[in-house]
Amino acid sequence: MLEPLSPALREPGASFVTLELDGALRGCIGSLQAHRPLAEDVAHNAYAAAFHDSRFTPLQQQELTALGLQLSVLSPAEEIQCKDEADLLRQLKPGEDGIILEEGVHRATFLPQVWDQLPSPAAFLAHLKNKAGLPQDYWSNRLRIQRYRVEKFG
Repeated sequence: MLEPLSPALREPGASFVTLELDGALRGCIGSLQAHRPLAEDVAHNAYAAAFHDSRFTPLQQQELTALGLQLSVLSPAEEIQCKDEADLLRQLKPGEDGIILEEGVHRATFLPQVWDQLPSPAAFLAHLKNKAGLPQDYWSNRLRIQRYRVEKFG
């Protein structure tokens, strides 16, 4: 089934599909690591964003005409080595870095597009910690921080 597709779409890839309705988030689901062909990953995440994002009811047919879609293809994540939060904040590249933050069961990511709403590295990191279920002022040497970049479509 994947044979007619370009080789790049048949290679393992990680993607996020973001749906917007009238400029507001309507669904966003993705993969942080490549574990299946990119074409399958995009199809799976598009369906999941439309029908299985737990923050929203399943997409309805009447919403389709006003629906916007953005596809983000992720680069492999790279570890950020930092000695403390101030060091991390100095290393972040607003508008470019997608960030994965994790410690134990706490894990969250923000795509680089989130910098549009949170342009300050301190605010970006504080909100990411909240998304992971951690206090905004939390810091630990056990935090694992990774960065990735995206190629956006749509």
